Amino acid sequence: MSINRLVRGVRAFSRELTNNWNGAAPRRLSLGVALGGGFARGIAHVGVLKVLEEENIPVDYLAGTSVGAIGAAYCSGMTAGDMADLACSLRMRDFGRLTLSRYGFYNSDRMVRLFARVLKCHTFEELKIPLAITATEFRTGEAVVFTKGKMADPIRASCAYPGMFLPVEIDGRSYIDGMLAYGVPTTPLRKMGAEYVIGSHLSAHLSGLRPPRHMFEVIGQCFSIAQSKLSESWMRDADLVIEPNIAGFSYDCFERTPELIAAGEAAMRARLHELRALLKAPRADSTPKPGIAPMVTPTTSPAG
Repeated sequence: MSINRLVRGVRAFSRELTNNWNGAAPRRLSLGVALGGGFARGIAHVGVLKVLEEENIPVDYLAGTSVGAIGAAYCSGMTAGDMADLACSLRMRDFGRLTLSRYGFYNSDRMVRLFARVLKCHTFEELKIPLAITATEFRTGEAVVFTKGKMADPIRASCAYPGMFLPVEIDGRSYIDGMLAYGVPTTPLRKMGAEYVIGSHLSAHLSGLRPPRHMFEVIGQCFSIAQSKLSESWMRDADLVIEPNIAGFSYDCFERTPELIAAGEAAMRARLHELRALLKAPRADSTPKPGIAPMVTPTTSPAG
């Protein structure tokens, strides 16, 4: 156990003792969920959210990197079931169109139409659950966290996979995939106020399976290797790491959506007992209390 995690545990225990001493009911720790990158394999995140929803475990904050930015749909009011139905219909053509450019093979402008069609909210301020989207400033390498204004371009920026999608320009700055900033965006959740953080991590090394088929898988393998070397940076802020088994799934395997969702469900259910012990969350057969998760003041800031 890291020192940071131990300190957080001691503080939480101290708060519980104070509540009990004052005769107050034990307070549930606020939960943040961080969704990492992995392109089509990120559909496994839907399975993680589906289990939390079915078990009446509320998500108070959510952060997404790259494909993890699909969390915007959940924060805007879609259920995990709605997201699963949508994912079954998605294909590469919904995200990008082929283009002639020295910066990439696909323009992601089609994502704007997709978001306009499926999202129930279109700005961070409208969301039912506070959301952070991470991206990487191309010229400086700066990690940037978007939490205010319109969501479409920050999501596109977070998903701008190098070599595949063109960089995305926002307010005169050029952004690429958020995985270079945060493999799994746990740290932004801590800054938003989440007391307990789940990191959903998609690791998909190709070694031992087959050689890469094309340059996108070469780039993907490089990302995966880099993430494994740098994982300590985001794991420090994760209380629980969920790792769906996505071995053997390709980066563009949209046709295997049901299997990916099932992998996310299985990984989350395997750790439910740990989550319940720490959150003291109600059982699935308990009646959830009404209400919406508290909002935080939105900001857009460097996240170094």
